[in-house]
Amino acid sequence: MFGDIPVEVSPMYEGERIRAANMFVELAGPKSIGAELVQVAGDVEDGKVSVIGPEISEMVKGEIYPFGLKIDIQGEKLEKELESVIERRVHELCNYVKGFMHLNQRDQIWCRISTEAMESGFKFEHLAKSLSILFKEEFPIIESISITVMTKKEEVTQFIEMAREKYTKRDERARELSDEDVDVFYGCLMCQSFAPSHMCVVTPDRTALCGAINWFDCRAAAKIDPDGPIFEIEKGKVIDAEKGEYSNVNAAILEKSQGTTERIFIHSVFGHPHTSCGCFEAVAFYIPEVDGIGIVNRDFKGETPLGIPFSAMAGQCSGGKQVEGFTGLSLEYMRSPKFLNADGGYGRVIWMPKEIKDSVLEFIPEELQDKIPTEEDVNSINEIKKFIYEREHPVIDRIKNAQVDEPVEQVDEPVENEFEEAEYGEASMTPVAMVPEIAIPASGGVKIIFKNAKIYAEKVIIKRK
Repeated sequence: MFGDIPVEVSPMYEGERIRAANMFVELAGPKSIGAELVQVAGDVEDGKVSVIGPEISEMVKGEIYPFGLKIDIQGEKLEKELESVIERRVHELCNYVKGFMHLNQRDQIWCRISTEAMESGFKFEHLAKSLSILFKEEFPIIESISITVMTKKEEVTQFIEMAREKYTKRDERARELSDEDVDVFYGCLMCQSFAPSHMCVVTPDRTALCGAINWFDCRAAAKIDPDGPIFEIEKGKVIDAEKGEYSNVNAAILEKSQGTTERIFIHSVFGHPHTSCGCFEAVAFYIPEVDGIGIVNRDFKGETPLGIPFSAMAGQCSGGKQVEGFTGLSLEYMRSPKFLNADGGYGRVIWMPKEIKDSVLEFIPEELQDKIPTEEDVNSINEIKKFIYEREHPVIDRIKNAQVDEPVEQVDEPVENEFEEAEYGEASMTPVAMVPEIAIPASGGVKIIFKNAKIYAEKVIIKRK
């Protein structure tokens, strides 16, 4: 079946990681551009493969190239609503190819080709042929398939613009329902090759972390492949509607995580937040100094106000871990009326990159739009404090109420860079962590859990002895 492909093609390679030391070239990713798109079309020439731009053999070792993957499919039983379902399998099937690593989805893809694969004579046409065979095996309803691989920047740029229009139309359709309108949610296990204990819970109000799979997509996927990685979950008893906790969802996550995770809150970063794979588009993270939540997306190249970039933030909660105060999410979820519902929604968000804010601005309550700072407004915790106090962000009331409820002894020693109480109002803005319980990940498999704690500190340093 794969006799003319110079590398092995098998599910056994799905979890293969290609590190920098054995990488020939990188495709798309955070330092370049790329996208993938599956479309149901007419008059598809079965088996046709096109490569526009440099082939692997023409590339320079160590360089990064644009990458576009356009897949056209045709079949009597194929429907438009199946496009995103089939498209999401690109991630899984690309990773069957030894020496080719695929991460993420849509216009966030990040791929690598190993030096060993290049030396064996592997080409993009071989990747396309492998995918053609694998897709027709996985989805017998595909009668014809053609694949175009693009590595020429101009072609990839135009392709991305077209693909994003398609993504937007799919996302808009998914906003027709809410969690209360359905009795069934869906579980997705497509990322378990990289995050073995992770299960994504997809509801009408919460798109999959990758942003590529919504509730309608899951419904279609479960129908055409009942034994596949996407399956129904009856909601069962509603334990907490605000947090988004359901008895059957808890039972499913307990089973699919091999007992690692017992409970999840679909709409909160506290207590038992949704586990995170590695394909998420953004991370929500708790900032205890201001009792607020920050959001950072994969494309943001700078540092968050905590002084660390997206990559470090993602490392805290990826791999299927459940870490209180952190959770991966899709950008589409930020357009949901239940976005972090239990935590106060946008009334609790105190920082996000301007790119995200602009893209979801119409979904942020009008009275909060000028109260949430971006990297253009602030660059540190202290600057956030000053900004949200001047703009009267709702989180200020939370801080004031916390101070009234639990008065603390006045600290005489001044805190560096702390702004004066008299200048900004009655409530001092002392750094304070106020949550019922928060777990902080540490190295070596250690998790530090604070329960009902109020913490005052300029700096905490934990070192391995």
